[in-house]
Amino acid sequence: MDLSIVIPLLNEEESLPELCSWINKVMTEHQFSYEVILVDDGSTDNSWAVISNLQAKDPVHIKGIKFQRNYGKSAALNEGFRATQGNVVITMDADLQDSPDEIPGLNKMIVEDGFDLVSGWKKKRYDNTLTKNLPSKLFNAATRKVSGIYLHDFNCGLKAYRKKTVKSIEVYGEMHRYIPVIAKWAGFTKIGEKVVEHRARKYGVTKFGLNRFVNGFLDLASITFVGKYGKKPMHFFGLWGSLCFLLGFTSSAYLIVTKIVDPDVSLSNRPIFFIALTAMIIGSQLFLAGFLGELISRSSAARNQYLVEEKLGLG
Repeated sequence: MDLSIVIPLLNEEESLPELCSWINKVMTEHQFSYEVILVDDGSTDNSWAVISNLQAKDPVHIKGIKFQRNYGKSAALNEGFRATQGNVVITMDADLQDSPDEIPGLNKMIVEDGFDLVSGWKKKRYDNTLTKNLPSKLFNAATRKVSGIYLHDFNCGLKAYRKKTVKSIEVYGEMHRYIPVIAKWAGFTKIGEKVVEHRARKYGVTKFGLNRFVNGFLDLASITFVGKYGKKPMHFFGLWGSLCFLLGFTSSAYLIVTKIVDPDVSLSNRPIFFIALTAMIIGSQLFLAGFLGELISRSSAARNQYLVEEKLGLG
């Protein structure tokens, strides 16, 4: 199979028929063998009924996954990635703001140019400048600085991946914003960018609020730490724990020597006494955290297990 198109969605019943028809048109024109995997992330409208109807009309190409409740875009993408069979995987949003006409160009960059991942760049956007565009620019600048990956738009839903890339990474929490960073830490370093069309929303309303930017920066700190130290937490906690303990121990040794030289000197009323005590306690705790981190490794094995209510066209 040439292409797997993974589309996470939440309450997009109006756009799905038009989107699937458009995808089919593009795939037919370029003679791609393909599948469309629609992941319903707990919609409360008729999205699943629409997906079921689309799948009944085109069981060869349309497939569906329905979550029992809303888990978020990362969960939907991760479950979609598990089900893909195509040599190239395309992700796009269901709101018709991503154009399926971009798919052949993205596919070419993976197949012919050898990229592991290609991210879309919506150079011209139709979003609200104050509430979305400016925060996005700040978010992207911070991510570029921390990750060393120079993309203009990390959070663009329109991306292309080599099959091996999506089968080797794990997306959880709200880490969909950082898939290029996750891919880089997994060893997929050939990451490219393509200017893509951004269309004005035709149906419904956006599902993302301002809180996503606060969560985004917290997730950036998390993914950076996990990427660098997820397999070796002792290297982080052990280093800082050792430095803190050494500071406290050295200060304590100085106080002991001072007391020996001058027995009349009081220790408990000196700031350095409390600094030494605190540093030794914190150092010991950090060191212990490193050991526990090594034992726990990254997280629970059940982190990416979701309640799937129903599947269509998938085993």
